[in-house]
Amino acid sequence: MDSSTTATISSLKTTISPSPNPNRAKKIPIFPYKKTTLPSFSNFKSVKCIHSPPPNPKPSNSSPFTCTAVTFSPSQTTELVPSKLHHLITEFQSLSQPIDRVKRLLHCATFLSPLPESSRVDSNRVMGCTAQVWLEAQLDQYGKMKFWADSDSEITRGFCYCLIWVLDGATPDEVLKVTTEDLTALNVGLPVGARSRVNTWHNVLVSMQKRARILVAERDGKKDFDPFPSLVISSDGIQAKGSYAEAQARYLFPDESKKHWPHIHISDSLVMADSAVKMAEAGCKFITVLGVDFMSENVRAILDQAGFGEVGVYRMSNERIGCSLAEAASTPAYMNYLGAASGSPPSLHVIYINTSLETKAYAHELVPTITCTSSNVVQTILQAFAQIPDLNVWYGPDSYMGANISKLFQQMTMMSDEEIAEIHPAHNGDSIRSLLPRLHYYQDGTCIVHHLFGHEVVEKINEMYCDAFLTAHLEVPGEMFSLAMEAKRRGMGVVGSTQNILDFIKQRVQEALDRDVNDHLRFVLGTESGMVTSIVAAVRHLLLSTKSSEKAKVNVEIVFPVSSDSITRTSTASTSGLNSVKVGDIILPVIPGAASGEGCSIHGGCASCPYMKMNSLDSLLKVCHHLPDEKNKVAAYEAERFKMQTLNGKSIADVGCEPILHMRHFQATKELPDKLVCQALSLNSNGRSIS
Repeated sequence: MDSSTTATISSLKTTISPSPNPNRAKKIPIFPYKKTTLPSFSNFKSVKCIHSPPPNPKPSNSSPFTCTAVTFSPSQTTELVPSKLHHLITEFQSLSQPIDRVKRLLHCATFLSPLPESSRVDSNRVMGCTAQVWLEAQLDQYGKMKFWADSDSEITRGFCYCLIWVLDGATPDEVLKVTTEDLTALNVGLPVGARSRVNTWHNVLVSMQKRARILVAERDGKKDFDPFPSLVISSDGIQAKGSYAEAQARYLFPDESKKHWPHIHISDSLVMADSAVKMAEAGCKFITVLGVDFMSENVRAILDQAGFGEVGVYRMSNERIGCSLAEAASTPAYMNYLGAASGSPPSLHVIYINTSLETKAYAHELVPTITCTSSNVVQTILQAFAQIPDLNVWYGPDSYMGANISKLFQQMTMMSDEEIAEIHPAHNGDSIRSLLPRLHYYQDGTCIVHHLFGHEVVEKINEMYCDAFLTAHLEVPGEMFSLAMEAKRRGMGVVGSTQNILDFIKQRVQEALDRDVNDHLRFVLGTESGMVTSIVAAVRHLLLSTKSSEKAKVNVEIVFPVSSDSITRTSTASTSGLNSVKVGDIILPVIPGAASGEGCSIHGGCASCPYMKMNSLDSLLKVCHHLPDEKNKVAAYEAERFKMQTLNGKSIADVGCEPILHMRHFQATKELPDKLVCQALSLNSNGRSIS
C-alpha cells in the first residue's frame, strides 16, 4: 500500500590501584610531634598531632585547625571520626561571615599536598563536582583507610583537605558511617546556584566511601561485581557494554526511516492522540498505534471527537495489550477507594494519564476528576490545594508515585518558605504541613517495569554506582526514589518525568562541554529502557554541535540497572552475531530478549514493559500489508469504539475525555478550570456532583 496513507505512532569494576607514589605517606611527618589538648573533646586529650607540610613550609602555628592530622592506635574508640567532624563544623560555624569561611577553605588548601600528574587521570576523577577533582585511596596493613586528593580549584582543594583530615586513618566502617547529612552544617557561604561547589563535600565523601567498599571487597577476596549493561556515547559513536545494551544500540536511530515514511511520530501517551489528529488532517486513512490498548482507545476516541470517524485505527496484536497500572484502576478495589473519596467532600480525584477512558469516565461521575502526567502531577496537586479550601486530594492508581509524592511534600516541610515558593508560589511551610493529612493515594497499583527497581537493584546501585548521576521516574519504588532524592540534594540526581530526566542529562552534558576538559559522565537510568533512544539523540546532538578544544573529550555512559544474565543469548554463527528470520521478503535479525519473567530482582527482567514488547515489527508489517482490510484479515487488530454508556447515560468517550480536557486547561493557564472547581465544591455526601 501507499506509505503516505498509513501513519504509525510509537509510545516512547572500578579498581583502586595502589598509590602510584607509595612513598608519599612517608613525607607527612616533617614537623616534629607535639602534644595538643583540644577543648571540649575528651577523646582528643594527649593524642599526638602531626602537621602536614604545606607546599611552601610555614610556621606550624599556621595550621587551619587545632590539629591538622591525628595518629591513633587501632584500639582507640570509634568516636574519633565523629568528634573530628564536629570539631570541623564548629570551626566553620565560629566564623560568622561567609567570606571568612571561604578564606578558611583557601587556607586549608595550602595544606593539601598536590598529586603527581600520573595520578591526575580520568579513573581517579570524582563525578559531579564543578571543578576537576582527583581521589586516590589505599587500605593499609592495619586496616585503615588512606586518602589523597587534588583539584584544579583552590576552594575545592580546601574541601578535600577537610574531608581527608577527618577520614584519613579511619577504618572503612567509620568512613561508611558518615552520611551526606552530616556535612550539611558545613555551609561556607559560597555563591549558590543550585549546584555550587558546596556539593563537593558530598560527592568527594561518596567517592571515598565507594573506594572503601571496593578495597574491603578486594582484601576479603570477594568476587568482582558484574557491571550493569550500558551504552557509552561519544562524538565518535556508541559503544555497547553487555548483550542487553547491544540490543538497545542496534536500533537507536529510527529517524532515518522518516525520509520514506513522513507520518511516523514517537510520543508519550498524552501527545499520541493529538499526533493522530494531525496525521488525519494530513490525509492519512489508517493509523497504526504501537502502544498498549488504552493508548489506541484514546486515539480512536479523540479522532471521533475531531470528526475523523472514518480513519481506521489499528493495534499491533489480536490479543489484549494490557497495562498493569490501567488494570489496577479498573478493579472493584479502586472503585471502593473512590467511594471513600466521594464521601469526603470537597474531594478531587487526580488520575494518572495511563488509564483507560472507561476508567476515567466512571471515576469522573463518582468524584470530580482531572488527569495528570508524571511531569505535572506535583503542580496539579499543589494548585488544587491552593485553589480549593479544605480540599481532599485522592491520587491513583500508581502506588509508588503516590507514596513518592507524599514523601516529597514531607521533605518540603523542611524547606524555607522561599524555597517552597520556587516550587509553587501559593504555598509555604504552613500550607504544606496542613495539606499532608488531606493527601490520599491508592496503595495497590504498580507499573511492573518500575517495580523492577526494588531492593536488589537499589542495593547494587548504592554499592557500586553511588558516585554516578542517578535518575528515577516518579513511579519507581520508595527505595529507588529515596536513593535518587539523596543524589538530587547533592546535585547528582533527578526525580521526575521522562522529560525531567532527559533535561537533567542534557544539562549535565552541556556543563561538561562548557568546562572543556576530558570527562566521563555516568547516568543510571531509573526508568523504562526505551527512553534511551531520545537520550542518545539529544546527547549526540550536543556532542557534535558544541565546539571544544581538540584535546577535550566528553563521554556519556547510560547504565541500565539490570543484569546481563537476564538477557537471552543468540547464536554467534552469523557475521552479525545474531540469527535472522524471514518474514515475507524481509530478513529480520533476532535480538536478545528477556530470559525470564519481569519480577522484582536483578535477574528477573530486562527493565522493559512486556506489554509494550507485544508491539512487534511482524504485526506492523502484517497490518499494513492488509490495509485497506477489505477481507477482514486484521479485524481483530482494529481499535474498538466505546459503545457503552456511563451510569448517567452519557457516552464513555465523552465523559472519559473531560478529565483530559481539565488537564489541558491547567497546562495552559496554570489554574484548574472553574467547572472542575465547582464540581469539587458541590460534591455532596452521597458522592454526586450537583450540576
